[in-house]
Amino acid sequence: MADTAKPHAQGRVPHGDLTQRVGVEQISARGVDVDTLIEKLVDAAGAEFTTYYYYTILRMYLAGEEDYKEICEDARLEDRAHFELITPRIYELGGTIPYDIRTLADRAGCPDAYLPGSSNGQHAMANPRDIVTNASAAQILEVLLEAERCAIRTWSEVCDLTFGKDPRTYDMAMRILNEEVEHEAWFIELLSKERDGVSRPSGHFRRGAPGDAPYSKNHGFYNP
Repeated sequence: MADTAKPHAQGRVPHGDLTQRVGVEQISARGVDVDTLIEKLVDAAGAEFTTYYYYTILRMYLAGEEDYKEICEDARLEDRAHFELITPRIYELGGTIPYDIRTLADRAGCPDAYLPGSSNGQHAMANPRDIVTNASAAQILEVLLEAERCAIRTWSEVCDLTFGKDPRTYDMAMRILNEEVEHEAWFIELLSKERDGVSRPSGHFRRGAPGDAPYSKNHGFYNP
């Protein structure tokens, strides 16, 4: 039977052409500005990667607060999973992440989650043991909370840009957003009790394992 009888057998991309992508053509035809989307995803990838780095430090300084540390660890590892989820999509769209990690950090779409008392990361390190000693749990939880709120705004925007137009990116963004919303609720609960003495339950239950990432990990998009 001739190909003309198969409505999806041919399209605008010539047969055998490797310079164009039908996956990009289709979402462009539905109104997605692919170049803008790639830029937003690179900025979001930078934010997730740097947040993973800063959360490593923040978790270390939740000294003696083992319950806080455990929850921070879930958020930290899930943000790493988000970076690993985003990156393949950038390349599928024909983009790339920056070749210099400093560029990626500078492009991060959210502010750096600096350790309180570190002078925005500029704390003088006269020797390896010249460390911050006065960061309180409440201060750290506030930094964690605001980082999650920036992430929610980021992924809500990506969902809006792709809804009904780019199912693959939308599905990815929605799954990441689900976890970021949970993270915000966790840190509201902890900060409210730690700083204000008020109970604002998040509905949080322990993950099956640290960084379990129930929405973004162990799915088709995830690259272990």
